[in-house]
Amino acid sequence: MFVQGWLSIQMCVCACFQAAGQECSGQCSCPSTPPQCPPGVSLVLDGCGCCRVCAKQMGELCTEKDVCDPHKGLYCDFGAPNNRRIGVCTARDGATCVFGGTVYRSGETFQSSCKYQCTCLDGAIGCVPLCSMDIRLPSPDCPNPRRVKVPGKCCEEWECVFPPVFTAYRKEETYGPDPFMMRENCLVQTTEWSACSKTCGLGVSTRVTNDNRECRLEKQTRLCMVRPCESQLEQSIRKGKKCIRTPRVSKPMKFEISGCTTTKSYRPKFCGVCLDGRCCTPHRTTTLPMEFKCPDGEVMKKHMMFIKSCACHYNCPGENDIFESMYYKKMMGDMA
Repeated sequence: MFVQGWLSIQMCVCACFQAAGQECSGQCSCPSTPPQCPPGVSLVLDGCGCCRVCAKQMGELCTEKDVCDPHKGLYCDFGAPNNRRIGVCTARDGATCVFGGTVYRSGETFQSSCKYQCTCLDGAIGCVPLCSMDIRLPSPDCPNPRRVKVPGKCCEEWECVFPPVFTAYRKEETYGPDPFMMRENCLVQTTEWSACSKTCGLGVSTRVTNDNRECRLEKQTRLCMVRPCESQLEQSIRKGKKCIRTPRVSKPMKFEISGCTTTKSYRPKFCGVCLDGRCCTPHRTTTLPMEFKCPDGEVMKKHMMFIKSCACHYNCPGENDIFESMYYKKMMGDMA
């Protein structure tokens, strides 16, 4: 009885999945807005090249239309050659990761704590926060906001403290109000850009500002690339020198994100490397608008960090350190 029930459930799951993952019809019919993917799940083009969907993750069912997450090195394993309808997302061979005494396979996702979800990818670990990263700036109705630990909850929450006497605006650790940016009924404030989420390859950097007509807090995001992966910059260090600080690429290049490529070519600067144990990170940057053209003809507009200069120092993150952004030098001179 139990076996028959289990088989019925399996047949139902497969039938439902086949209906959801139908073969490509040749005509695209996509929702007006793309789906909101969970933290750490990539938004990609489906296997038909039609709609943007949340990529399938390790161990989930997949089809030629419902693709696995390519940014985590996953592919759809259909098993037998004659079975091309339903597979399981599997990781390609890659180096394992060690975190907290546990070994994780390449492509495997895990929670390092209740605050972070991490993914192992060929020996490197990348993490995304599960708690809200919003920043509350001082305001007349809440002059002294602070995060407090709530019993029974993992993530801290904002609390307004009202002192008995008038106090000045609280100075934040990495930003503060600009006395020259005052508008009617609005004190304009903008945080510093965060460190790039990746030490090599394309990542993201964020900041919070209320520099808009409604004086409303909003989160801004820009793309960033500290250096290309596998760039072998050590070979460019001159004889007698220990570092190459801010090299520029010799030939124009284009940036690519999720299969979309920039419409223009660029010769950006990157942060280099050292031979004496120091690491080089962005020091002065600027932000410029860019256009990406996708295979389906869609054009995306994104902002991207361009490096002006880098600083080399010994304050480097350790291997597989999920808090590596805390080690980065503060980036200066970029309020664009």
